[in-house]
Amino acid sequence: MDLYLIDWANLLLRWLHLIVGIAWIGSSFYFVWLDNSLTPPQDASLREKGVMGELWAVHGGGFYNPQKYLGVPKALPEHLHWFYWESYSTWMSGFALFTVLYLFNPSVYLIDPKVLALTPAAAVLAALAFLAAGWLVYNTICRLFGEKGEKADLIVGVLVSIWVVFAAWLSCQLFSGRAAFLLTGAMIATIMSANVFFWIIPGQRKVIASMKAGEAPDPAHGKRAKQRSVHNTYFTLPVLLAMLSNHYSMLYQARHNWIVLVVLMLAGVLIRQFFIARHKGRIQWGWWIAGIVLILGTIAALRPEAPAAGAQAPTFAQVSTIIEQRCQMCHNAQVASKNVQLHTPELIVRQAQGIYQQAVVTKIMPMSNATNITEQERALLGAWFKAGAPGP
Repeated sequence: MDLYLIDWANLLLRWLHLIVGIAWIGSSFYFVWLDNSLTPPQDASLREKGVMGELWAVHGGGFYNPQKYLGVPKALPEHLHWFYWESYSTWMSGFALFTVLYLFNPSVYLIDPKVLALTPAAAVLAALAFLAAGWLVYNTICRLFGEKGEKADLIVGVLVSIWVVFAAWLSCQLFSGRAAFLLTGAMIATIMSANVFFWIIPGQRKVIASMKAGEAPDPAHGKRAKQRSVHNTYFTLPVLLAMLSNHYSMLYQARHNWIVLVVLMLAGVLIRQFFIARHKGRIQWGWWIAGIVLILGTIAALRPEAPAAGAQAPTFAQVSTIIEQRCQMCHNAQVASKNVQLHTPELIVRQAQGIYQQAVVTKIMPMSNATNITEQERALLGAWFKAGAPGP
């Protein structure tokens, strides 16, 4: 496919993924907040109808009064809204974007020979197997231990955490750092959407079917759906971190990158716990502080060494040599990746800002460091830009 059209597919799918992702996360966060903000109804008639909690809110110039029933209502309303397309659309658009960007270009995005010398076909199969295994292992844990007494939630939480840590480590042993971070986030996102598809929505359908048949619904469906929904809300911030990480090579190119990923995902879980407790009226600053400390510790640990004081500004000849060896194979007169060409001195000077941003600040380029640019070379490019990017 034409590279220009691939860029457009990338942009439009990313835009769609962001829109539907906001819708899903927004509704998920709202219902977690709502569940934790309900108060017992004061009206006796509501209690008689089975309402166990309600909330009064004002928004957009109007008043709202959502109510939650203990179990199920005595009669179903004619119009019942289901929340599931937000989840499905997010996963489908995300997988389509992953396909266009990663699966169509495994040699560029998935494979890092310094990590593991996979063939393109093996890399694609390994990525798909990784996503599937994530759900299968998680679901097995929940089914085996999810209803084992009072400590079931704790046991499941510990085992799922261990699995996620192992998966983060494994992905960093199989794929390029950028792909490993993204795949770990995509694995968790697949679990979240699969929870909705295989458990939450089917459970709700069985409850409604029982009601229509005049039978008492099995409360196990509600308990399972609640458990999976709680897991989903804790997964949210780690997934967002993993998805954003592909723009920040300082994370995925770190020496022990899987530890960086795990620590930052844990920080997201701790911060999410602070807000969940806050919704319940408990201000527990310890969760928030612990998350911030982990983030600050990571920032300190990954801080690059400062350049030597008094270093002489590099010559254009030095810069041109680096560009020729590390960049021109994808940015030349014949191949203008991202519509950028660097095969003449004039073009190099014209693109100085982009070179600095992509190769020095974010370190996204060269893609997956396929040309093995060194940190010293990046520093030299940075010093050249800061000196005013002089030409020959």
